[in-house]
Amino acid sequence: MPQATQAEAVPTETFLPYMRDVAKCEQSLQELNLMWRVIEASAKMNCPTEAKTILPTMAATRSGFSRLERELVNSLVEEKVRNVLAGIGTKAQYVIDIVVRNLFERTADVGFLATDRELCNFVAGGADSADAVDAARYRLREYRNKYTVYDEIILTDTEGNVLVQIDPATPLEHSTDPLIRQTLESDTYVETFRATDLRPAKDRALIYSRRMHHPQTGAVIGVLCLCFHFEEEMAGIFAAHRDPEARANMLLLDGDNRVISSADELWIPPGTVVPVNTGGQPRLMMFCGREYLVRTFASDGYQGYPGPVGWQGQVMVPVEVAFTGIASDVLSRLSPELAEGLLSHAHSFCPPLHDIMTAAKTIQRIVWNGQVMTAGQRGEMLKLKTILDQISETGNRSNELFAQSIHDLYQTVLSSSMRDAEFTTSLLVDLLDRNLYERSDDCRWWALTPELRAALAQPAIDEATTARLAEILAYINGLYTVYTRLFIYDRNGRIIASTGDDPGGVVGSSIDDATLAQGSSLRSPQHYHVSAFGPSDLYGGRDTYIYHAAVRALDNDAEVVGGIGIVFDAAPEFRNMLRAGLAGKEKMSAFYVSRNGRILSSTDDSRPVGGTLDIDLAMLQLANGQCSSGVTLHDGQYAIVACSASNGYREFKVSDGYKEDVISVVFQCFGAVNQGGLQSASSEFLLESGATSPEDLEYATFFSDNSLFALPAANVMEAVPFSSVLPTSMGNRPGQVGMIGLNRDDQHKEFIWVFDLGHLIRGTRSAVTSSSQVMIVRHGAHTIGLLVDELHAVPQFSPSQITHTPLAMQGDSMLISQVIKANGGKLLIQAIEVERLFAYVVDGIIALPPVQEADAANLAMPEERQLMAA
Repeated sequence: MPQATQAEAVPTETFLPYMRDVAKCEQSLQELNLMWRVIEASAKMNCPTEAKTILPTMAATRSGFSRLERELVNSLVEEKVRNVLAGIGTKAQYVIDIVVRNLFERTADVGFLATDRELCNFVAGGADSADAVDAARYRLREYRNKYTVYDEIILTDTEGNVLVQIDPATPLEHSTDPLIRQTLESDTYVETFRATDLRPAKDRALIYSRRMHHPQTGAVIGVLCLCFHFEEEMAGIFAAHRDPEARANMLLLDGDNRVISSADELWIPPGTVVPVNTGGQPRLMMFCGREYLVRTFASDGYQGYPGPVGWQGQVMVPVEVAFTGIASDVLSRLSPELAEGLLSHAHSFCPPLHDIMTAAKTIQRIVWNGQVMTAGQRGEMLKLKTILDQISETGNRSNELFAQSIHDLYQTVLSSSMRDAEFTTSLLVDLLDRNLYERSDDCRWWALTPELRAALAQPAIDEATTARLAEILAYINGLYTVYTRLFIYDRNGRIIASTGDDPGGVVGSSIDDATLAQGSSLRSPQHYHVSAFGPSDLYGGRDTYIYHAAVRALDNDAEVVGGIGIVFDAAPEFRNMLRAGLAGKEKMSAFYVSRNGRILSSTDDSRPVGGTLDIDLAMLQLANGQCSSGVTLHDGQYAIVACSASNGYREFKVSDGYKEDVISVVFQCFGAVNQGGLQSASSEFLLESGATSPEDLEYATFFSDNSLFALPAANVMEAVPFSSVLPTSMGNRPGQVGMIGLNRDDQHKEFIWVFDLGHLIRGTRSAVTSSSQVMIVRHGAHTIGLLVDELHAVPQFSPSQITHTPLAMQGDSMLISQVIKANGGKLLIQAIEVERLFAYVVDGIIALPPVQEADAANLAMPEERQLMAA
């Protein structure tokens, strides 16, 4: 498949008019950007002196938001376009891959049938007899009854005279088609797709032809033509894999980009030349006055067969419907923990979102710092408080819009990924059913081999006959490499001849009684039996299917004289199907499982064949032909899981009496499971506002280890991002994490130590995230930095809300001396005593008041008392 050397950028302005949700988001972003400009201008005019410390940060943040807003819109557009192209590209590739895989089987069929001894004898000299013609027609119809993909089979002599055909609707006597001469001159098959006098009722026909040789002399004596029922096959592919809403059209194209077959011929009829997009570039293509998104794929071939020259699969979707009605509200159906966990990986598919959330934290820090700066202030500082309130309100609106945008973007990713995963599972079971359909055909047709029927009907089989039977099986097995073993057995179940590893060890053994009974009871040459998928000595103890057909006496179809068994090479064949279906998709694994979850094949080495796949039981109970998908946890990852239940192919598993459902399952991982999402912890600890009084005390509140703490606002100078911390090897105090340089004037910078509050309280290091901040705290002549998880607010509390904590209730930390009862006592905030904090980080000990020292001595164990005395 041709690939573009460099991916084109998505032209946002081209696609934005077709995305109403993104256009609405862009309008909201523009309104917010205007609000930021108004607030900045208001701060400069009304309180330039008071706001001078926050104006530079505010201007930089507003400018950064403007850039991020543009990037967010570009990301939303790009993700939607990319997902549509990926979705239609998957279908376009599968159209051509399914066709090529099917036609590969036809090349094998024509090669094998052209060597059929009875047919070769007929062409060599028996065509003059009416009985011989009837016998040849009967044999060809028996073949057609097994391989139902053909609608006509024709035998001609070297002059193009038709010797026999099976379609009575279009009787033929002679053909002048050049394919006759071309086939006679070729030592392999000839593939023809065009109008031909061999199929006069059709505008075009797909014919596989092969020359035939005299059984004795080897001379070329005629031509076999297998006419593939192309229209029926394409209609089945389109019906199975086209989107249910018929928004897009699926096409099969030739090398001149001309439509060979169309899912909707009224929309795009065969013979039409259409634009193609083999490189997958995000551009619109004009066709008949309408713009389309298009994806085109050529085949990479299958097992050495390249497919018809130039054929391509293509899907076209009009741009006006490409982005509407395709997203479902997946996230709302998930548990809050699962949804938040998924959203925590948003940065992995849209890097600007991470920058946006970082900028949102900057806005929060501006407001928090301004509130700290104005704590306890009156007069002109109240103007700044009004500005800060506006910043806070607009920041909240920005956060809400960004959060919704992240939600919508992830919704797009999840919805499209789930649809793609479902389609992949649908293709996987289709590949399996199509492949196994051929196996059911093979065993039934080979059971009709005259030599096998005559030999097994004998009362005793001599060594020469056994050797001849082994030669026949070896010849067939050499042409059909999907089998590791072909074997025949007599009416008692004893194996007479076999191919594969250690045939001598197999010959003379017997098949099990249950299988023999099933084979012997098959009612007609149309019926077959398949063993349950499981380990077999005939497959080296590995799991597989073995197909059986009854071998009947030549002169009496009702008399079963033995049977043939063909051992499917399940391990590599199933695995190749799974890998072909995944088509190199990253972070995706695939399985075939039974109705009870037993693994038949796997691309995941940690889940081998024979094991049980851990999957929702409801998915294992899907109706035939149905798909399902969801979000789950898989190997410590958030993952999409999708599955499809097999539905058969043509008559196989549909009307032939065979029932063996297989479920295809795929997992697509999105990221490791974690405990946090995008939701800020502060949203869970909203403070209720009430009446204030001059006696109220202001505190700076913040989070550490998922708990809410407070420090007197008068002791807090500001907060800075953790990225400002400079690591250093100096210092040996517990909890030291580095240093920060503070600009105290234009010429001097003050360096202070930064301590991890979490380590000071609980003795273990805090995890640093994008929300982590460093609070600058001053007490007397000392200044330190405190690493905290997240900033919260700068609220006021009345003295009646503040309660001293008894020493026995202070737990592992002596830093907590008070508890603040907020929201009517429903929320408790732990207040850190500044004196104790600085005594610990500066002097290494906590100085307790005399009463509390006595309490501590009484509470301490004897060893602890000795340490305190020391």
